[in-house]
Amino acid sequence: MIGKENMIRKSSFWRQWQWIFWSGLGIVLVFLLVRLFHLTILPVFADEAIYIRWSQIMRAEPTLRFLPLSDGKQPLFMWLMIPFLKIFSDPLFAGRFLSILAGLGSLIGLFFVSWELFKNKWVSLLSCFFYSLIPFFVFFDRLALVDSMLMMFAVWLAFLSLWLVRTVRLDLSLISGLVLAGALITKSPAIFFALLFPSGLLIGKNLKKKILPLLGFWSLLLALGFGIYNFLLRLGPGFQMIAIRNRDYLFTFQEILSHPLDPLKPHLRDLASWLPNLLSWPILLLILIGLIWALRRKLKASLFLLLWFLVPLSAQLVFAKVFTPRYILFSLWPLILFAALGFYWLFNQLNQWKKLKKKVVFFLGGLLLFLIVLPSLKYNWLLLDNPEAASLPRNLRNGHLEEWTAGQGIKESAEFLKAKAKEGSVFVGTEGFFGTLPDGLQIYLEGTSNIRVIGVGWPVVEVSQSLINSLVDNDVYLVVNQSRLKLNPEEKGLILVKEYPKAVWPDGFQDKLLLFKLNRDYFQ
Repeated sequence: MIGKENMIRKSSFWRQWQWIFWSGLGIVLVFLLVRLFHLTILPVFADEAIYIRWSQIMRAEPTLRFLPLSDGKQPLFMWLMIPFLKIFSDPLFAGRFLSILAGLGSLIGLFFVSWELFKNKWVSLLSCFFYSLIPFFVFFDRLALVDSMLMMFAVWLAFLSLWLVRTVRLDLSLISGLVLAGALITKSPAIFFALLFPSGLLIGKNLKKKILPLLGFWSLLLALGFGIYNFLLRLGPGFQMIAIRNRDYLFTFQEILSHPLDPLKPHLRDLASWLPNLLSWPILLLILIGLIWALRRKLKASLFLLLWFLVPLSAQLVFAKVFTPRYILFSLWPLILFAALGFYWLFNQLNQWKKLKKKVVFFLGGLLLFLIVLPSLKYNWLLLDNPEAASLPRNLRNGHLEEWTAGQGIKESAEFLKAKAKEGSVFVGTEGFFGTLPDGLQIYLEGTSNIRVIGVGWPVVEVSQSLINSLVDNDVYLVVNQSRLKLNPEEKGLILVKEYPKAVWPDGFQDKLLLFKLNRDYFQ
């Protein structure tokens, strides 16, 4: 009898949730399609090259597992990349695939956060659907950068903060501490998640009975999170570099007091240009509608979301020396929930028209949803098929497509050098010591015998003596961006082998990656 009742309950549960399951599966497939299609079409970016190179080194040499600390970076993203370097032959694909998995974690987390706040299946599904298509998240989920993973931790810690207040359980406190530790060893802004964790109180009930055990559990999760962070990262040399490098990105209180509106005003102008561009105007309109509705009908939930959005964003607007779209990515997820609420409200307005049949209401709602995401679909298609034609914000286009930080031609140069290495020893010099070059070239030459790569500094004003000396028993090449080459190649014994143009600047300038071979006869 009990078994029959259990079967009935399971059957009833499946009937109630099966359309959610299939809809969610469809959204996940859309998410994966948009993220995986032409994943490496965008050239390797400077920070991507650094992170992937660190992972390759840590994979090859276990004693260097804390290498990112040398530059003040937490190593979790690079650690997690190592298994994917074993699975995928293309290191750039491997690093970017990890970010896609982090984005998938954010998508699933958004469903649970929205359900915990609003108990509405439509809003939860819409949140996931918008996340899968909004260009802001599509762009960064397709890059081998830590920011997608940081956002994933933000979403799940927000959910755990709500769940812990509702259930007040020791195991959730311990899980939250572990997740916080993961966030802290991903990137420094995770400190905001620790500060915002008590915001779950806004949604809590019977708080007088819960407050004392909650205080104990919060203390426990903070001790666990920061304890793991300190214990684990202090095992490696260079732990102090995290604090040192963090200061390079932030103004002090004294500096802010001396110029309170700088960088606030320019950062606000940047924000005003990025959001319409990377979120789209229809989504912004939905966010506004959803925010107004939530403040009137779901005040506590809206305040919770606003805290997770405004606290980290405001701090960066005021204190950040460097302000780019990816640095605010982890604070934008609450906007998706407001957008979902906004569309749900609009659909309900259609549904209240008594003259319209149900089928017509659903058709009009589907048409409205399509029109809302149409700008995002157009934007995404360009990102996936022709990034240079996409209307990216100026600093994103400049960094990822136009400047020395963009890696057009690096993979092709590596393939050329691999072919030459089959004929004999190859020695390669590159501009710089760190970043797109030489790291971008080294990630593609990892494990290739007969090739050695070194950096020779920038700008390149003369042919390095180390390259000249290597001509004794090597074919020697120089890889440099045209904008950083400050000599006449023909007069200095350099033979141009290949050139790879980058995207054109607004003023018409076009940088190129140049691959030179040193003329042995010239230097003899």
